[in-house]
Amino acid sequence: MTRLLLLSLVAILAVSCKQATDQVPGQGLITGIDSAIKPGDNFFMYVNKTWYDSATIPASQSGVGSYSFLNFPQRIRLQGILDSVAAANNPAGSIEQKVGDFYASGMDTAAIDKRGYEPIKPILAKIDAVTDLAGLLKLVADEHKAGDRSLIGLYIGPDDKQSSVNIVQLAQAGLGLPDRDYYFKTDPSTVGIQQAYKTALSSYFQLIGVDAATAEKNAALVYEIEEQLAGSHRTNIELRDVKANYNKLAVADLSKKQPNLSWPTLLADYGAKVDSLNIGQPAYYDKLNAMLSTVPINDWKVYLKANMLRDYSGFLSKPFNDVNFNYAKVLTGQAVMKPRAEEMTQAVDRSLGQALAQLYVKKYFPDEAKKRMRVLVDNLKKAFEARITKLDWMSDSTKAKAKEKLAAFTEKIGYPDKWRDYSKVEVKRDTYFENRLSANKNDYAYMLAKLGQPVDRTEWYTTPPTVTAYNNPPLNEIVFPAGILQPPYFDMNADDALNYGGIGMVIGHEITHSFDDQGAQYDKDGNVTDWWTKADYEKFKARTQQVLDQYNSFTVLDSAHVKGALTLGENTADLAGIAIAYDAFKMTKEGEDTTKLDGFTPDQRFFISIARIWRVKTTDAFMRMYVNTNPHSPAVWRVNGPLMNFTPFYNAFNVQPGDKMYKPESERIKVW
Repeated sequence: MTRLLLLSLVAILAVSCKQATDQVPGQGLITGIDSAIKPGDNFFMYVNKTWYDSATIPASQSGVGSYSFLNFPQRIRLQGILDSVAAANNPAGSIEQKVGDFYASGMDTAAIDKRGYEPIKPILAKIDAVTDLAGLLKLVADEHKAGDRSLIGLYIGPDDKQSSVNIVQLAQAGLGLPDRDYYFKTDPSTVGIQQAYKTALSSYFQLIGVDAATAEKNAALVYEIEEQLAGSHRTNIELRDVKANYNKLAVADLSKKQPNLSWPTLLADYGAKVDSLNIGQPAYYDKLNAMLSTVPINDWKVYLKANMLRDYSGFLSKPFNDVNFNYAKVLTGQAVMKPRAEEMTQAVDRSLGQALAQLYVKKYFPDEAKKRMRVLVDNLKKAFEARITKLDWMSDSTKAKAKEKLAAFTEKIGYPDKWRDYSKVEVKRDTYFENRLSANKNDYAYMLAKLGQPVDRTEWYTTPPTVTAYNNPPLNEIVFPAGILQPPYFDMNADDALNYGGIGMVIGHEITHSFDDQGAQYDKDGNVTDWWTKADYEKFKARTQQVLDQYNSFTVLDSAHVKGALTLGENTADLAGIAIAYDAFKMTKEGEDTTKLDGFTPDQRFFISIARIWRVKTTDAFMRMYVNTNPHSPAVWRVNGPLMNFTPFYNAFNVQPGDKMYKPESERIKVW
């Protein structure tokens, strides 16, 4: 991105902020409503069509709009910070020096291009030196520590049955395509992605000097190995089964079952020597164990080279980045490569995220926003507790435990109380590749230090500038980073209707995740236990089945449908999130009023705000990948799906029989 464009966007943001402070709270904030569309036919488009028809997806992006795509303008803010600190003379070892020099090293594309693939030659030599299975597995462990994750999906996290303690966890791994289904589907779109991936693999090999014929042969070999591994993977829908993903075993027993993996030695190489661990998807490791004796060592070496090239290609010269982009074009529909400054802003956020976040929070996040969010969260919790009390399908004993869980919530808002230490990350202005690996090694050491230790309930799992929010069941917490506390979600200058329909809906959504089909299996302490009565849980499952069935009927891109089972948790959270936010809004002075602003009642403004926060437009290619892999429904169904089940919406916009979103009251789904 040019500096001129950056300055222009910053100027626009500044003018927008000034205009907001000069107007009556809430007045003039709703524009672009398409009155030609009936609210009850397609509320998403009633609110968003004017924007949707005029919005242009930047050629370097796969979508535009709010939520995750709001990270694009957010990166402009971060880029401004990085441009500033990279040009300054910062004290050695300061966070400004580390993030500034890290960014500058990645921006020096001339130096990176001059090095070619020189930085990875030592790693290629290590792979070439492997002669047996023991050496292969040691290399897998050593490279994992530097960020090259291949065959073993090891991480450290809370024990689902004893959430106060961190243990070794093993997840299925080994694939290059987005998920296992991409290896087996035969529709034209997926076949095109398969071919683009094979072309990328072949191109990587050619860039390190392998002739074209051998490179193509290598790509086919790697793909065949991954396809075999993919056959053992659980699907994205199967991965939602919390209890099926808990298989805690003694390492001694696992070693007998999977002798080729030599688990005691392998875990020692990882620095994670333990007596027991949780193996999330045992079938994958059974398959890997078998393949280690049937696939020749030289074939595994080819596979590891391909994996390493794929993982590190973004740190190398332009030809490697070009290969990545040519594959991304097919996968996501992105038209042109992202500007280098944008790529590097993302890289700093990934590698030194909390260091950069300190600079962001200081400049962009006022303490007043944190205080107002506390009020919103407290009101949403009160509203949810009231809804629990009124449930006609849940017994008093289960209600009492649900309320205990709600009361035990931890809420994190804005940014951490303590920041991560990056003092061990070595950053030099002229060694981008080494900077990335140093950050990766620091991340691994940070994770490994948790092993066997009490769970740190102050830890954050996303960087504060990121536009997101999350619920973490093992810690029974909800988290709202500073990045999402901006329009259209949260606006210090907006009225309650817009804020409760915006960030209020997000808060309600995250609260509900503790009571969706997955979160409901964790108790107030974050342990997977049966805290429900059997009869209540069966009633709960019957209601969530209604959600699953309804969303299966929603179409995307003509023939493609929303995957109701994959999106069940998010859809349940959307349904209840809106209801909780509305109840909390009705506790406010504006919620009790009927005075119109911009020609709309407070209730209408509340629902309009909900439609605006999911204002998104994507490429078709991205949407196909999204539907296949993302647990959230597409934006239009995050609006129309919940609202067609919510009676106050019908009342606010006079939705009548014959309207496309209309459902008889008896068919409107209510879980919470």
